[in-house]
Amino acid sequence: MVTLENRTSETGAENIFTNDLIYEVTRDNKVFLTSKDKAEALLSGIIQSMSIETISRKGAHSSLSLERRVTITVDVKLTDPNGKVIWYASDVSANEAYDVMSDKLATEQKRKGAISALSKRLAEKLYARITDDF
Repeated sequence: MVTLENRTSETGAENIFTNDLIYEVTRDNKVFLTSKDKAEALLSGIIQSMSIETISRKGAHSSLSLERRVTITVDVKLTDPNGKVIWYASDVSANEAYDVMSDKLATEQKRKGAISALSKRLAEKLYARITDDF
């Protein structure tokens, strides 16, 4: 397992998503992490995009957001030691809503919480897809 490549402007997203994916893959003790030269397969991926959109506003013609949605899209692949692709998933996405607060710092904390929840859900989704194919 290597750190996912982050092609978004979200600093640190690669660490959050990599850690959640590692946890999901290793939590049942059926898969163990090892060095690249001893690995039977290598899991890698790219965080392709992250978008945020307003999903509710305060009043019909207001510009004040009440709730936003963050959507993240990733590509993940599993390769053998020779680099041959064993499994590949492209454009896997998930989203999570969060409340917009009157305090910008509080809104930022809500956004980061949504990204964290989204990362866990995407890791579960990816692991299920990997294991369903085997």
